[in-house]
Parts: sequence; C-alpha cells; structure tokens
Amino acid sequence: MFDSVDALIDEHRRVQEELSDPAVHADAARAKRVNRRYAELSRIVAAHEAWTAAGEDLEAARELAREDEAFAAEIPSLEEKRAHAQERLRRLLIPRDPDDARDVIMEIKAGEGGAESALFAADLLRMYTQYAASRGWKTELLERNESDLGGYKDVQVAIKGSSADPAQGVWAHLKYEGGVHRVQRVPATESQGRIHTSTTGVLVFPEVDEPEEIQIDQNDLKIDVFRSSGPGGQSVNTTDSAVRITHVPTGIVVSMQNEKSQLQNREAAMRVLRARLLARQQEQLDAAAADARKSQIRGMDRSERIRTYNFPENRIADHRTGYKAYNLDQVMDGALEPILQSCIEADEAERLAALGDATA
Repeated sequence: MFDSVDALIDEHRRVQEELSDPAVHADAARAKRVNRRYAELSRIVAAHEAWTAAGEDLEAARELAREDEAFAAEIPSLEEKRAHAQERLRRLLIPRDPDDARDVIMEIKAGEGGAESALFAADLLRMYTQYAASRGWKTELLERNESDLGGYKDVQVAIKGSSADPAQGVWAHLKYEGGVHRVQRVPATESQGRIHTSTTGVLVFPEVDEPEEIQIDQNDLKIDVFRSSGPGGQSVNTTDSAVRITHVPTGIVVSMQNEKSQLQNREAAMRVLRARLLARQQEQLDAAAADARKSQIRGMDRSERIRTYNFPENRIADHRTGYKAYNLDQVMDGALEPILQSCIEADEAERLAALGDATA
C-alpha cells in the first residue's frame, strides 16, 4: 500500500503550486476542489513524514544499542511509536469517499409511533443542531411539517461545514446517520407510565457544491404551486407560495413551504432535488462498482434500524458497531462524536480488510 505514497507526495507538491496561481482562486468551485485535495494530501504527507522519522529514530537507537546497552531500553517505545505512525498512515491511504468534504441535507421523518415519533423527530433535529454547533457548522432549516403536539412529521435541514479537510467534512461524519432510529421511553401523552417504542427515519444526502454539477433539464420538471398550511391543514399563507417539484424521469418529488416567498421555496426545493439526484447517481455507481465505494457501515437500506435510544436506562446503542453507552442525556444534547467515531473506525476496518483481500 505504501508504494503509492511517492506519487501522492508529488501530487501534493503540484497542488501546492496550483494554489499559488491566482487563476485558481478566480474560480470559486475550482478553488474549493483544489483546497479540499490539498488538505487531504497534507494529512498523508505529514503522516508519512512522522512514519519516516519514527523509523529513523528506531534504527538509530538500535545502532547505538550495539555499542551501549543503555540505549536498548528506548527500543520498545520507539517500536510502538513507529507501529502507531505506520497504522495512521495506512488508514489515511484507504481510498476516501469522494463526497466526504461535502455539506449535507438531512431529512427526519416520523415513523411508527404517531405523535411520539413526531416528537422524537424534533428531539433528533435538536441533537443534530447541537452537534453541528459544537463543530462550528452552520444549520439552515429548509422545510418543516409540524405535528399537532409540537413535533415534526417531516423536517429538512441543511448542514454546512467550515473545513476544507475531507476528514472533517459534514458528510464524512453524518453519512452514517441514515436509517431507522428507535426510541424507547414513556410518552408525554401516556397516563399509565408505560414505556412505548417508536421509530423515526433519517435520510442524509450530500449537497451539490455547484448547480452545474447536476444537469437538470427544465423540461423534466413538473412544478406545482399551492398555499402553505400549518398543523392540521390550517392555512398560514393567503398566497400560492408553496412549491412542489416533480422530477419526471426519476419520480422524485420535493415540496417546500417554509418560506413566504415562492422563489425562495423553489430555490430550496431545487437544492434538495439536486442532492437527491446526486445520491441516486452515486447509489447507481455503488451498485456498478460496489468494491470501490460501498461502506459496510453506511448501508444503503434506508429501512435498516441503526440505533436505539433507551430513555429509562439512559442508554444509547448502535446496532452496526456494537457501541453502547449510558449517557443518552448527553447524546441528546449533541455529544455524538464517540458514536460517530465508532462508525468511522468500523468503516475503515472494513475498507482495510477489503484492500487486503484485493491484494492477497
């Protein structure tokens, strides 16, 4: 695997030179792509330098130990340091999901459990919003369909990152959240104190950086406008500001009524449509070349139950990685990082195993 490092170091040098070209920064989309690649390659170069330095220190200690046994005591710790540096470099050389640096559009939908499921959808939205804030990410509420008790039947939010480094990207972390989230707790509407089980679905799409990235023929769109409505069908707008866009070739339908302006709702709907088309396009690529990009942890089955939130026991459990902790109250306040890291590490292990099988 390390045979590829020299080529990546050369590419890092070329990308660094490219960044010094003013013409690159005159094109915002190109500058973003080049900065992302530079950040990714910089991590690999730094890890390679650390691995090389650790190897040189180890070799020097072994040579000195031949003349003075006192230096032999340093060898075990230096071997451990080199092994750690080697493992880090090895993980960084795993082919990365090309979407990792992208922002995301997340949709949270009430499932089984009626009003309780809708209330939990609101709790999940708050959890993701708090997590985003802890990482310095920005959130934008695109659409919401409120339930009568204050939850959400359906809510969509855009989450925008602040780093060019793909490893710190929004998609790199939140792509694992797609699936069915199960909650076990006593609903606010339960008078007997019985624990109920409900489910809420989460969909996560990488957001398109530039509209031109996904070509959409306007003739393929069916656009309807209608009046916005609130919980229970109550009209909240006296003009036809809500927008429904149907992409006829794929059957994808996106509705927006969060904004009072028809133009704003249309722009938001197109953002979501482009994200869904990008996800659909990449799912097709995954199916055609599964070994190249398929993640064993981020399954494509959106009906998969991925996590259980048990409030009586204050327990959170991820069913894909085996992660379990008794700090659910903190998780609901946005402390998601340990859970997501368990997914990232499990995913990396699967990719390493796949690489090993391919090279065996």
